[in-house]
Amino acid sequence: MSENEPNEYRQDEHIVANKELNIWEALIPVIALVGMLAYNVHVFGDEAVGGSNQFILLLGGAVAAIVGFFNKVTYKSMLAEVAENIKSTTGALLILLMVGALAGTWLVSGIIPAMIYYGLQILNPTIFLAACVVICSIISIATGSSWTTSATVGIALIGIGEALGVSMGMTAGAILSGAYFGDKMSPLSDTTNLAPAMAGGDLFDHIKYMSMTTVPTIITTIMVFIILGFVLDTTGSADTASILTDIDATFNINGWLFIVPMIVILLIIKKTPPLAALLIGTLLGAVFALIFQPDIVAGITGSEELTFESGYKGILTAITVKTSVATDNAALNDLFTGKGMEGMLSTIWLILCAMFFGGVMDGIGALSRITKSLLNMAKTTFGLFASTVGSCLALNVTASDQYLAIVVPGKMFSKAYADRGLAPENLSRTLEDSGTVTSVLIPWNTCGAYHSGVLGVGVGEYFTYAIFNWLSPIMTLIFAAFQIKIKQLRNH
Repeated sequence: MSENEPNEYRQDEHIVANKELNIWEALIPVIALVGMLAYNVHVFGDEAVGGSNQFILLLGGAVAAIVGFFNKVTYKSMLAEVAENIKSTTGALLILLMVGALAGTWLVSGIIPAMIYYGLQILNPTIFLAACVVICSIISIATGSSWTTSATVGIALIGIGEALGVSMGMTAGAILSGAYFGDKMSPLSDTTNLAPAMAGGDLFDHIKYMSMTTVPTIITTIMVFIILGFVLDTTGSADTASILTDIDATFNINGWLFIVPMIVILLIIKKTPPLAALLIGTLLGAVFALIFQPDIVAGITGSEELTFESGYKGILTAITVKTSVATDNAALNDLFTGKGMEGMLSTIWLILCAMFFGGVMDGIGALSRITKSLLNMAKTTFGLFASTVGSCLALNVTASDQYLAIVVPGKMFSKAYADRGLAPENLSRTLEDSGTVTSVLIPWNTCGAYHSGVLGVGVGEYFTYAIFNWLSPIMTLIFAAFQIKIKQLRNH
């Protein structure tokens, strides 16, 4: 993942400890939050992320604040931690807005329809899911960013899957499995650099050591999706010919449209800041829309022909608000609807409320207390690995931030691993296997909120099929339990 934040900021981030707080008091806000969210989702279902979950996160933060007041934590200090948390997500929030803008111009320019058009001719339901994993793995390794992968090829693959009649949850699960495999293994990834930095190891030793658990996990994931492809019952494949005809009749489809996504991916590989790369992609998409789809741009404003004013208004409309391109196929009308920047606001709202809860939890010292309690439970080598995994999962749930799920356990556990004679690669691998990949499985985590918002698929829909993401911590625990590839320090 990449939120365009320098690793130095996260490494220097302090962790608030509070000697007055005991473990049961630290867990009160977590238990209250989980209980309220469970009931809220039961009542609202898929609509819970539309606003009610956000308020529940604020209530959870209020419960944490009450615990803090009883433990002599001032309102000012809690608010300061909330401010730091929100500050840390600035890059992510701006990227979300830019992703909405990019999706808008890539729709009206025909870029996304072209990806779907050619994708339907290459892919079929049998190999589609496995191909999603492989394609997203390659893109994510090249870019070092699961976020960029979702925002570009991920959106197109969701569209292809819908046209083929494949469940959106399955497609999103395959996309995220590949995206997070590439994110973990790429030396360009923020988290891949951050984990060994926190553990005190070397980047390339970390990647080499991490491959021992990651490669079996991705192979297992691909095999499951291959099997799913053979037993998949779809209805879309029979309609492929008519869908292709309708896309071709609506858009001017040609290979030149792929220049824009290729430029964006190249910019990311060249370490261009994601915001700049997405802005360039948005503007290039606008130019290509005016060149290749003038009738569609004019039609957005109700004009019969493209003029400077109708072109300007049509492009800005596609960038900022919900925009639909009508076709003769009812199924495609839903597919060719862009959210624009407006469509990302509910996700931004969710992230801000999650950062409030995480900030208050950190401000009262609850995050530190929970992690230390898990560390105290580690009496064996396996217990140490299990405590690290549990700590990462707990931080992803409570702090709602992937980076904190690496930084806090990394700081807390580094000495414990050294004392046990374990090389730092053991810790950095476990941080990635449990902290990085599981963040997307939590609806109110920045990663879960981002990917579900970008792909238009709820976390509950893709959770089961994000096989790589939930299998990774299980795999690292299996290796620990059977003492497989547990690297020792040379002086022990």
